[in-house]
Amino acid sequence: MKNQAIENQTKKNNQTDNQKSLELRSKSQEEAIQKAIEQLNVDKEDIEDIKVEVIEEPSKGFLGFIGAKDGLYKITLIEKQIEIKEIDIAKEFIETMLHNAKINADVIATQENNLIKIDIKGKEATTLIGRRGQTLDAVQFLTSLALNKINKDSHSRVLVDIENYREKREQSLIRYANKVAREVAKTKRTKKLDYMNPYERRIIHSALQNDKYVITCSEGTDPYRRVVIEYKR
Repeated sequence: MKNQAIENQTKKNNQTDNQKSLELRSKSQEEAIQKAIEQLNVDKEDIEDIKVEVIEEPSKGFLGFIGAKDGLYKITLIEKQIEIKEIDIAKEFIETMLHNAKINADVIATQENNLIKIDIKGKEATTLIGRRGQTLDAVQFLTSLALNKINKDSHSRVLVDIENYREKREQSLIRYANKVAREVAKTKRTKKLDYMNPYERRIIHSALQNDKYVITCSEGTDPYRRVVIEYKR
């Protein structure tokens, strides 16, 4: 039954990520390759290599046509590997998420060394910031997961921002840190800040690292980790 199917040019099609195989009958290798390209719907420009296995040689038959029989070939088309950039993966993930949430916004992606910055522009997108940026942090975390799922060897860090929220939040945290530092310096009493994510804690530590009167440290375990500001004795 299998041989009959082959005789009728029923294809045996095997496919992997970057290669496609097809068994078919044809008068020559060249014709078999052309048929395979057409039937597998592969663009010639995308082909890196072609492998041909002759299963049965063609037979010319008596006088060149009586009893002639096409040969049986297995054609394997190996397509060029398309390198997907990590910045494109992150951007596409955000764009898909916005589309599914029916949020109209522009996505601008840039990369500096191992840092991928995704800036989302649009008033509708501000709904994704959440209280103290918690929803935004979740979006950033999911984007990092999506990137690492596709490229397990990724060493890139993703920073997602919406309408410059993080810059505004950074300035607000710096003012808050300096205000608390002045209070601690005046009262000489330790002050524990609210729970913060690692990004925000770094801002506090950086803002006060050269302060003459206070020192900072962190205590607790994420997500219940906070900055502690102490008087420098």
